[in-house]
Amino acid sequence: QVQLVESGGGLVQAGGSLRLSCVASGRIYSINKMAWYRQAPGKQRELVASITNSDSRDYADSVKGRFAISRDNAKNTVYLQMNSLKPEDTAVYYCNYRELRYFNPLDAWGQGTLVTVSS
Repeated sequence: QVQLVESGGGLVQAGGSLRLSCVASGRIYSINKMAWYRQAPGKQRELVASITNSDSRDYADSVKGRFAISRDNAKNTVYLQMNSLKPEDTAVYYCNYRELRYFNPLDAWGQGTLVTVSS
């Protein structure tokens, strides 16, 4: 089992920055993908950014050039640096851990951290 704990959310003005962190603990499978999703009120959860253990990264079009995902494998931690924040970035941000293997891959979620961007 894997547990994820997010931190770093809060209230920020438009144009500001925040950095989210997510620490994974438990039985970490070395070949994995960690990601940030977000869910705004009344909307579906959407992928923001992902990064594999081999540092392959992917971003939603809406955050390209503004957000940067990174990870520290030694600390089992993934980060999301969010710059030039917009009111439409307001959402609960969730950390996700997914094992990249065929047999019984684990898919774990954090509890979420709220990001509010004021205009």
